Amino acid sequence: MSREGDELALYDPKLLHELEFWRSPAKFNPPITAIAPGETWMKVRPLQEGDYDRGFLELLSQLTKVGNITKAQFLMKFAQMRASGGYYVTVIEDTRINRLIGSATLVLEHKFIHGCSVRGRLEDVVVNNTYRGKQLGKLIVVTVNLLAQHLGCYKMSLDCKDHLIPFYETLGYVLEPGNSNAMNIRFDGAKEATTRDRSVTMSIAANATNPVDPS
Repeated sequence: MSREGDELALYDPKLLHELEFWRSPAKFNPPITAIAPGETWMKVRPLQEGDYDRGFLELLSQLTKVGNITKAQFLMKFAQMRASGGYYVTVIEDTRINRLIGSATLVLEHKFIHGCSVRGRLEDVVVNNTYRGKQLGKLIVVTVNLLAQHLGCYKMSLDCKDHLIPFYETLGYVLEPGNSNAMNIRFDGAKEATTRDRSVTMSIAANATNPVDPS
C-alpha cells in the first residue's frame, strides 16, 4: 500500500526518487529536483488523504472555481482516483506550516494507437503566488513531465493560455503546426454549454531533444 509517512498516498512516493532530472530540457539555477527542492522545509510528494486539511482545495481555487466540497467528498474522489490508477496528483508542501503551495496533475490516457501506448496530460498546474522566485512552477511541471516519461507515455500534452506559451516552451513543449487549437464542450452550466477554447494545445515527445533555456 502506497503511504507517505502515516497517510495513504495517491501513488507510490518511491516513483519520485526514480526521476532523472537531467533528462528534462529545463534548466534550474540553482539546480533543484523533486527530492531536493531547494529548501529544507519544502517537500514534493503525491497527494495524500490528509491534504484536505492542508489547503489543497484552497490552492486549487487560485486556479479555477472549486465549489463547496466536503471532506467526505474529497476522500471519496481521492479513493476513486487511487483505484483507477491513472491519476498522479503531485504537490509541494511547506512543512513549516503544513500547507500545500503547489500542485500539478498527470492524467494517463490509455490508447490503442502507438502500440497500445499511453498519452499523458498535464492538468491543474498551480503555485501559490506568494512563493515566487523559487522555481516552483518549473519544478512541479518538470516533475510531472518526468513522471509521465518514467511511466511510459509516448507524448505529454497540455492546454495553456497564450501568455504562458514562452514558459512551457522553456520546459520542452512545442506548438504543433495545424494542431494548435483546443475545442471543448462543457456540461457544467447552460451558459457554457458549447464553447471554443482559445487556449493553446502543446505537446512534447518523451524523447525530445534539449532546447536552450532562455532563462
